[in-house]
Amino acid sequence: MERIKGNLALQEESLEEWIGGQPVMMAPPVSNHNRIARNLSGIFVPYLRGKQCEYFGDHEGVFLSDGEEYIPDGMIVCDPDKIKWEGVHGAPDLVIEILSPGTARYDKGRKKDVYEQSGVKEYWIISPTELTIEQYVLQDGKFILRDIYQKYTAHLLRYMTEEERTAVVHKFRCSLYDDLWINVSDVFDRVSIEGERE
Repeated sequence: MERIKGNLALQEESLEEWIGGQPVMMAPPVSNHNRIARNLSGIFVPYLRGKQCEYFGDHEGVFLSDGEEYIPDGMIVCDPDKIKWEGVHGAPDLVIEILSPGTARYDKGRKKDVYEQSGVKEYWIISPTELTIEQYVLQDGKFILRDIYQKYTAHLLRYMTEEERTAVVHKFRCSLYDDLWINVSDVFDRVSIEGERE
């Protein structure tokens, strides 16, 4: 009950998306979600300073087609004409969704399909519980899974062979830019896993 009382302001500001013409309440963000969102802003905002493209974090709506109004956890928009006072009209260049139990099926299902059909060039699905980033890149009108990147805890690394540890990918490139490399550990900085043993 104390938790509910403490989040009354958050409850009053609850947001909803329109998916398939139906309202869907967004799950209230929790600490790990907020940490990842903050980390992403810390990566993209300084990089894009002085460039035409702009990064948007939580609470910025995107309007893609009739009955589809989403609020991604992050996005990059390179066409300033798409940015209106109430949100982004048209496909962003990059969309990021951070999974939560209540919305994961939409992020991996209908929303992913609509992003693809709308021409979003790159789509990330981030799992705070698995510490993974799925990177999809649009090729010939279809999302192709480029790779799944994971942050391995010290506990998991201890049980891997030297060969497996050597094969771990620690950074990847955002396909929109030749010089923007993302460190997986930066995305998950301070994200804690319940029951994690170091």
